[in-house]
Amino acid sequence: MIKVLLADDHHVVRGALAALLALEPDLTVVAQVERGDEVVPAARASRPDVAVLDIDMPVLDGLAAAAALRDADPGIALLVLTGHGKPGHLRRALTAGVRGFLLKTSPPEELAAGIRKVAAGERVLDPKLALTAWDSTDSPLTPRETDVLRLAAEGAEPPEIAGRLHLSAGTVRNHLTAVVTKLNARNRTDAARIAREAGWL
Repeated sequence: MIKVLLADDHHVVRGALAALLALEPDLTVVAQVERGDEVVPAARASRPDVAVLDIDMPVLDGLAAAAALRDADPGIALLVLTGHGKPGHLRRALTAGVRGFLLKTSPPEELAAGIRKVAAGERVLDPKLALTAWDSTDSPLTPRETDVLRLAAEGAEPPEIAGRLHLSAGTVRNHLTAVVTKLNARNRTDAARIAREAGWL
């Protein structure tokens, strides 16, 4: 029996996934959470074989939750579901140690098969996402610039960002200026929009 943890902030979607997986004789859902920061504690309590994570969740997105879970327990296979195939997300997923990356529009049997494959150590990638990634470009932002922009996109001001990332406020402002310039954006809000659309955030 393959034990599955489900993480999705939409109750109806999460419930539907759990109901569909319950129909599979070799799969059992052992935990369900709605926020990214709940993934690691739930995994410690339920010991799943596979974690199925929605990419868009509050507090921690699915990819950040995947990276945290990989660090906490590398033995759990990670499969991410997304409603939109942004190439930057696929690159982040691979960096986070994700073995499976599927669209939410995939048929239920594809999800069940994907869970079985990642549990067996294989990789699963929706063909449409693979084509998108093939044509993509890497993010021009450094990891630190990405961290700064992510916090700015959440509404944090430079002093708060500085405190959270252990930087000076001046350094944060310099990073934000560099981000706006690199992305040819009008301001930090526009930069966040551009980065999100590319899947870099």
